[in-house]
Amino acid sequence: MKLSGNKINLRALEPEDLDFLYQIENNESFWEVSHTQTPFSKFVLKQYLENAHLDIYEAKQVRFIIEENISKKAIGTIDVFDFNPQHKRAGIGVLIHPDFQQKGYASEALYLLINYCFSSLNMHQLYANITSDNKKSIQLFTKHDFIKVGTKKDWIFSEGKFKDEILYQLIK
Repeated sequence: MKLSGNKINLRALEPEDLDFLYQIENNESFWEVSHTQTPFSKFVLKQYLENAHLDIYEAKQVRFIIEENISKKAIGTIDVFDFNPQHKRAGIGVLIHPDFQQKGYASEALYLLINYCFSSLNMHQLYANITSDNKKSIQLFTKHDFIKVGTKKDWIFSEGKFKDEILYQLIK
């Protein structure tokens, strides 16, 4: 299976993921990277889960749950967004629950998703937008050969100040 690694699997969203999504989507420490400003209700997230079956070509995005291989516990999400099959490009975002960070899960998930995008979706390029102070994400994406191609000055307003957002790109 292309979406299975040594420590984790990437799998489709399931109705049972409602509580996990509710927990991470309403964690204010993630709002900066998800561009969220208000909490999500369980009702809204349940509707999202009901539409998660839509094909990436229709929805222009897909989200996978990152789960540990052995325990099958959900530990994060990884997204393909802004999917553009005409230009063969898409954005990628990864989020690991704080209890599971710094264990190599994000790196393995990113590796699996890159392979999936290039082989199954026939993508030519992937990109990530990362704030300049997010050193862990910068290290993660550069480890997987993403290259800094530009900086958007004062792009993100968070916690009373503006932050630069760096565009990283990986071309097949």
